[in-house]
Amino acid sequence: MSSYKFRVLLDNSNNKEIFRDILISENDTFSDFYNCILKAFRFHGDQLASFYLSNNTWDKGDEISLMDMGDSGLNMDSTLIKETIETEDQKFILVYDFLKMWCFLIELIEVREENLEHPEVILSIGVAPKEESREVDINEGFESPPLELGSEFDDIFNEFDDEEDFGGFENIDDYDI
Repeated sequence: MSSYKFRVLLDNSNNKEIFRDILISENDTFSDFYNCILKAFRFHGDQLASFYLSNNTWDKGDEISLMDMGDSGLNMDSTLIKETIETEDQKFILVYDFLKMWCFLIELIEVREENLEHPEVILSIGVAPKEESREVDINEGFESPPLELGSEFDDIFNEFDDEEDFGGFENIDDYDI
């Protein structure tokens, strides 16, 4: 039976190298892999997440969701790691917490003929940030351009600057309407 050595890199804003090498059996599920990754980076596991098959340019492919969505797609509990290995450097993306968008870039770096009972972290580089450290920016991607009304708008409202334009209406209460 084979085992896979994956490098799991945490995409972070400070450009520090933070990764874990994880050894996992080919017969383990993505749920096992997911739990090992969360434990390795000390994340709580209380958010939605999905793996995505990927390629050499890190494009998202087929989704492997945390929960069974009933749409006949792949889910973590029932998908074995070996079922998705297509190349010797197979890549995955794990997105954790779809509001904070923690992204893990995962690459197969070695196949071993070794029988494992449980996934294990065999190398840990860098200190993982606290899960709570990333803020949710509700305006991200929704910024609108500044409102430019132009000179026509100014001309319309500037023509009433003088009170004499309203001559004869000093006291509106004097008129029966």
